[in-house]
Amino acid sequence: MVPADAARRFPLELLAPARDADVARAAIDHGADAVYIGGPGFGARAAAGNSLDDLAQLAAWAKNYHARVYMTLNTVLFNEELAEAVRLAWQAYDAGVDALIIQDMGLLTEELPPLEIHASTQCDIRTPKKAAFLDNLGFNQIVLARELTLEEIRRCREAMARARIEFFVHGALCVSYSGRCYLSCAETGRSANRGACAQPCRLPYSVFDRDGRELAHRKHVLSLMDNDQSGNLEALVDAGVTSFKIEGRLKDAAYVKNITAYYRQKLDDLIRRRQADGWHSESLGNTTFTFTPDPCRTFHRGATDYFVNGRRPMIAQLATPKSTGETVGRVVKLASHPAAVTVKTQTELANGDGLVYLDANEELQGLAVNRAEVNVNGTTTIYLRESLARHPHLAVGTMLNRNKDRLFAKALEGTTSRRLIPVAFKLTARTDCLTLEAAAAAYHAAVERPFAVQAAKNADRARETLANALTKTGDTVFEAAGVTIDASALGDDAVPFVPMSAANDLRRQVLEQLSAAVRAGHAHGVRHRSLDGNSSPETTLDFRGNVANEKAVAFWKAHGVIRIESAAEADPAPLQTTDSLMHTRHCIRWTLGLCPRQTKGDEAAKERFKAMNGGHLKPEPLFLVDDKGRRLVARFDCKACEMHIGWAGDEFPRVLS
Repeated sequence: MVPADAARRFPLELLAPARDADVARAAIDHGADAVYIGGPGFGARAAAGNSLDDLAQLAAWAKNYHARVYMTLNTVLFNEELAEAVRLAWQAYDAGVDALIIQDMGLLTEELPPLEIHASTQCDIRTPKKAAFLDNLGFNQIVLARELTLEEIRRCREAMARARIEFFVHGALCVSYSGRCYLSCAETGRSANRGACAQPCRLPYSVFDRDGRELAHRKHVLSLMDNDQSGNLEALVDAGVTSFKIEGRLKDAAYVKNITAYYRQKLDDLIRRRQADGWHSESLGNTTFTFTPDPCRTFHRGATDYFVNGRRPMIAQLATPKSTGETVGRVVKLASHPAAVTVKTQTELANGDGLVYLDANEELQGLAVNRAEVNVNGTTTIYLRESLARHPHLAVGTMLNRNKDRLFAKALEGTTSRRLIPVAFKLTARTDCLTLEAAAAAYHAAVERPFAVQAAKNADRARETLANALTKTGDTVFEAAGVTIDASALGDDAVPFVPMSAANDLRRQVLEQLSAAVRAGHAHGVRHRSLDGNSSPETTLDFRGNVANEKAVAFWKAHGVIRIESAAEADPAPLQTTDSLMHTRHCIRWTLGLCPRQTKGDEAAKERFKAMNGGHLKPEPLFLVDDKGRRLVARFDCKACEMHIGWAGDEFPRVLS
């Protein structure tokens, strides 16, 4: 079993998303230990593909820091695609990629390159049995479902012998377990498992009970806040997580810079505090930033730590699926001519900022700041680009958020970080030669040069000159962490006289050697051997098993699965009759205050619940209608505390039919 102190065994990895090679470089520059990125095809973000040449250049550069590059190969594959996917896997290997992220088990029947394989979130890993199964198959790293609690994570870790645990710590949340959502595919033909999700979860829905009473009008009841586990990192490590994954392969460089830097600082602090426990990072270099990371100042829907610490009162963002940013203050005065809003705030506002607020209908409205002026009384007057007449619901007392921070966006432009590897120099002088050594982490280089060495007449000045010359590491990935000079062969307290040209040449040569040694020390991980007698924890797979090719069928049969349905992408017919297009821990009843568990021990609350629920305590189905008239039904499994979304069909309340 994986020991309780998994962090001693595995390095702590900050895993950042990258839509392209430039964003990947930015992520690594800002402290990522690894990046995940799409290749030319078969990645679960169809709009985020990259050429093999780009991946090769990225992988070669990442070796400077021992940062790792993981390529996504995690779509459902059809028969005619399998050979091409295997070919792409080998091309990725030749390009220097460190691991493949996959979900289609048909790939495991093929001859894959000797690379690490990581189990995608689409593998739906929620139980110790599933975690153990994938561990025994030889997966090096598995990403657990985002819905798990600390205790559930711990139990998965205890069931595994070899694989590392990866867990999403930041970014957008899919409402379905492990992103296994079939609503987009059923409604539009656009499959999340093929990288083309239409995101119907972000749409507004009106919610009705079985009697046709409207419980919520055009609310985003399936749209979750953004994941934020920054306050739980230490607890997650103690539970067994060693790879901390940021969501966002479609996000821009500014977002990736900011969020990666934020979590880099958090993890570095943990590593410093728990150094005695053996916590460490595998990649090299210390990162400094020209800005103060703040997740609220780039794309931000509000924050939730989801189910890590149990069910929360509110995890959905009912008002909007858009970025709401950071709270800046409350309106204290309105003026129509010119259109001006005075806000009580401690936050600096700037010309060009974008502000938002919720109107009386709880719908998000936007304001564009033309000019901001700080007043002496601690308020800021904001002159708007449009008339207040267009904002009849904006009133004194309205809370404003900023979702476009012009100054912060500007601060994130260009070069905003430096990632440097500390190197210690030692210059040894003998009468006939000079030797310069350089050591960084576990790597060492030495350059020896014949030279008629003499002691400098002014030892102090010579020492200062040499130290200055040897610490000029320029545009390399190194920074000088100290210089030692040993000239004892020339006499006590002697310092050699070394011309600047010779010192510079020695430094350049030794750093070239050291850099080559560091890059050579970056080795590919090797896929674990698959263990015999490993049976699937499931004996049947319906369309949610995502089996779309004959090799995947053969794989699952070889591992004890008796009945296998085709994936919805291969046979969409089950999508028209299933009662579970979505399966989730999110609960609309809980969100709307209609869960009977919320009334436990409170008789008054119980009576209010009955009144709202037609006199019943038993949770009845709820019905959802979007703006296009599509009708869904939400059913509730209270024992498991889960919800299923399917087609409403004839079950829809007659009063609304």
